[in-house]
Amino acid sequence: MRDVARLAGVGVKTVSRVVNGEPNVSADTAERVRRAAAELQYEPDLHAGNLRRADGRSHTIGLLVSSVANPFAAQVHRAIERVATEHGYAVFATSLEDDPVAEQRAIAALSRRRVDGYVVTPVHDDQSYLRVHLDRGTPLVCIDREPAGIDVDSVVTSNYDGARDAVRHLVAHGHRRIAFLGDLERIQTARLRRAGYLDELADAGITPDPALIVLDLHDDASATAVTRRLLTLPEPPTAIFSSQNLVTVGAIRALQQLGLEHDVALVGFDDVEAGDLVKPRVSVVAQDPDRIGRLAAERVFARIGGDGGPARQIVVPTRLVVRGSGEIARPEAQRGGS
Repeated sequence: MRDVARLAGVGVKTVSRVVNGEPNVSADTAERVRRAAAELQYEPDLHAGNLRRADGRSHTIGLLVSSVANPFAAQVHRAIERVATEHGYAVFATSLEDDPVAEQRAIAALSRRRVDGYVVTPVHDDQSYLRVHLDRGTPLVCIDREPAGIDVDSVVTSNYDGARDAVRHLVAHGHRRIAFLGDLERIQTARLRRAGYLDELADAGITPDPALIVLDLHDDASATAVTRRLLTLPEPPTAIFSSQNLVTVGAIRALQQLGLEHDVALVGFDDVEAGDLVKPRVSVVAQDPDRIGRLAAERVFARIGGDGGPARQIVVPTRLVVRGSGEIARPEAQRGGS
């Protein structure tokens, strides 16, 4: 910092003000300091700064996403970073790969870095261990899934209602043998989407066939294999509801491999990349990851700013996006049969 001050022709305190974004520095002086810092490749020591900073903040937040392999998590991450940047904050992000042990390990690592708040995708079945961080005054917001054992802000999708919308849409096109491709059953969102599927079938007077319900899928390869198996049953499904975007990709691949993409209806939960480019285009129940991430980040910064109100749950609705694959009618219905 002394070297920067010498090169810029200012005092060390002025450099400190510019680095920390404090007022009472002219634009010309601040620009001189920034040029000198760039020329000397100066980077402030954030940990040392924390010791001196009056508010004791690190100006960082910790983000735990379910899996970087899932485009949904990447979009949520990007939205959170945009909000954090607006507040002058950096984001430390880690991918849990949906491993409950990784959740606690990641929280411990972020705690050592003295982050000012957490945005957590719950993977473990109990988040009560996080209470110690709340007691220390560190804000916490859960995202995508509701927390268990602790009362904190959360931002989630209307998983149950969205699943019902998907199945209702397929039933409206004459389908009664509707397969369900479910994510890992220990994941809360997977259970909610399965419940929506079953309840909508029940309301339509359709008894689900257990042979058409497959759980604990989590990637496109396993979904491809399962879909191929279902479609070669003596009584195959005429429609598929895939409850996760990577699973939807696997279902699309199986349909194309078997040449059935124009014969078997498909609705996926969550949009898929290039879903509007394949033929037929993929109908989905779309989430809004950008809004989910933005709302979660805004709640964290509200808490950092002193909001001491009761915990809030924000539910972001889904929307049915009709593109073609979900509108394929049941074969008997196409021929006018019953």
